[in-house]
Amino acid sequence: MNFDQAFEKLIGHEGRYSNHPADKGGPTMWGVTEAVAREQRYYGAMEDLTQFQAKAIYRQCYWTPLFADQLPTEVRFDVFDGAVNSGVAQSAKWLQRALGVDDDGFIGPRTIAAANLVPGAVLKAQYNGHRLAFMASLPNWESFGKGWARRIAKNLAEV
Repeated sequence: MNFDQAFEKLIGHEGRYSNHPADKGGPTMWGVTEAVAREQRYYGAMEDLTQFQAKAIYRQCYWTPLFADQLPTEVRFDVFDGAVNSGVAQSAKWLQRALGVDDDGFIGPRTIAAANLVPGAVLKAQYNGHRLAFMASLPNWESFGKGWARRIAKNLAEV
């Protein structure tokens, strides 16, 4: 899976504009929070953020820092999707815990090498297990847990 394919799949999870009172991300368009948009020098109304702009933000802020192109194909989307939900460092930690390596939250040569030694389906299942356990421990699980669980289940169904 390349970035373009991952982005199209992600947009299927994220949808358009939202501003749920229980979501700490605040106003969100295409899954991009207002804080991330502002960090990337977008200052317009969140409802006006284009899909093209969102795609550039996702590549710059999530895909590239994860070195996703170097991860096993089977887990690329999961790590990207997890980063969008919970941040790049947290997603990297889930991957590192699944691999049994130091979970410093930064994907580098050691994490990439370890990831490429594990069968993709096994790594995908282990990664998503760590992700789901973390998500279920969050205080806003009651508001968003059903959707998060469905999202993770959909990713796991592709093993």
